[in-house]
Amino acid sequence: MPAPPTRDGPRVNEEIRIPQVRLIDQDGEMIGVMTAREAVQRAFSVGLDLVEISPNADPPVCKILDF
Repeated sequence: MPAPPTRDGPRVNEEIRIPQVRLIDQDGEMIGVMTAREAVQRAFSVGLDLVEISPNADPPVCKILDF
């Protein structure tokens, strides 16, 4: 049986299914730690995407970007 397909690249928006993230906004400002859901809502409110840029950090670092 072949392996399931994998997606290259970072997790984006609803693909980020972790309790908390450290958020950096679209201007590079550190916002702080919040739920992933809250961070996605912030990104959507400015018409951008939430992108996980450092998945191995604790908590993982996400940034608001045009992805």
